[in-house]
Amino acid sequence: MKIFYDLDEIGGIKNPVVTTGSFDGVHIGHKTILNRLREIAGNIDGESVLITFHPHPRKVLFPDTAGKTLLLINSQCEKIELLRKTGLDNLIILEFTKTFSEISSVDFIRNILVGKLHAKKVVIGFNHHFGHNREGDFEYLYELGKYYGFGVEEIPEQDIHNETVSSTTIRKALLEGRIQRANAYLDHHYIIIGKLSEGSLTCRQMNFDTYRIKVEEENKLVPNDGVYAVNVLVEGEYYKGILNIKNSLPVEIRQIEEIIIDVHLFGEMPGVLDKKAIVFFAKRIRDELQFPDPEQMRKQLAADLTEVEELIY
Repeated sequence: MKIFYDLDEIGGIKNPVVTTGSFDGVHIGHKTILNRLREIAGNIDGESVLITFHPHPRKVLFPDTAGKTLLLINSQCEKIELLRKTGLDNLIILEFTKTFSEISSVDFIRNILVGKLHAKKVVIGFNHHFGHNREGDFEYLYELGKYYGFGVEEIPEQDIHNETVSSTTIRKALLEGRIQRANAYLDHHYIIIGKLSEGSLTCRQMNFDTYRIKVEEENKLVPNDGVYAVNVLVEGEYYKGILNIKNSLPVEIRQIEEIIIDVHLFGEMPGVLDKKAIVFFAKRIRDELQFPDPEQMRKQLAADLTEVEELIY
């Protein structure tokens, strides 16, 4: 997958089949669009293209209201990792600014989709809007497509478990600790990517070594406090693990640097300290607990180990 951060860097994309959007979570609805993109590109000897934005538009347009408390399912590096796995050919990450937000839908089509990319076909999701004040929609795009010579296709709304799949729905499930439901909506495991450092001294004194995972982006969504069954990928090796989150706090008052994420890995794990890890969340095991003494904590950790070891995931 080729990644571009500037429209002037782009050149030589063959018969581009294009979609656009934030694609936070790269969930099952997003994958439906991307699969169709790849299918069309294959039929016309072309390449698939996603135009996405950073930071999230809501953060720029509504910094004191809707954007202020918006947490994102994926950091930028996580989104890139997930998009790479979809088989997408080209990812264009544009800086979203107030100035960019004032581009009209016709100028977006004329200057970017046609002028820069020479799009052969544009694929959008159900009820997708774009351009200044979200004035552009499928009908508008279809009419301008006839004028500029590109095709347009709209993907129907995708449902799962009789609920509309959206990034908002997934965020809600994650913040409530409903990991398995969120994973079903995502069509993959929710992930956190971060570097492994030394973990809890208290746990280490109990022969229960842990590694701390630092979340890099302030707006990254972290599930609520509790204990989770996870898989951890480090340098090509997978480890089963138990992960604990505390100090996640309500979104209005949380501080990302105060959230503590510690993971215990099963088995031998030579040389993983200071390495990048991808944590795949499988199931929430229990709430975060306060223990009256070390012995109670030791018993609970032993019970957690047994429960996670017996899980198949």
